[in-house]
Amino acid sequence: MEHGGPRRWARLVQEAKASRIKWDVLALYLAYRNPRTPRRAKLLIALTVGYALSPIDLIPDFIPVLGYLDDAILVPLGIRYAARLVPFEVTQECRERARREFVKGSPKSQNAAVIVASIWVALIALFAYLVLKLFR
Repeated sequence: MEHGGPRRWARLVQEAKASRIKWDVLALYLAYRNPRTPRRAKLLIALTVGYALSPIDLIPDFIPVLGYLDDAILVPLGIRYAARLVPFEVTQECRERARREFVKGSPKSQNAAVIVASIWVALIALFAYLVLKLFR
């Protein structure tokens, strides 16, 4: 057996799962923009996509095991439950469109990055305000 064979296989499986999650996140984003998607679904989609694209994690990645565990559990659960709230036809259309986008290359959105970063800055500012108010 080739040196590092099982590790290489595990890495390939992990990369395939990560690619699938990227497709699903893009499909959810597309479903969010679809007018046939219910408002309840849009709220869960916004939370899931925002967390998946956020540069800041609930549990930082440098913490052993737990750092990646939140991404491995929270994002797939959010995808699963949000997709259940979206009409089947919309889900299928958005998944197909997401696959076509990934064939062209991984899509990037500067607008989404600015929105996610703005939300985190607003949350940090709110937290700082509450802490300062608490200690006055």
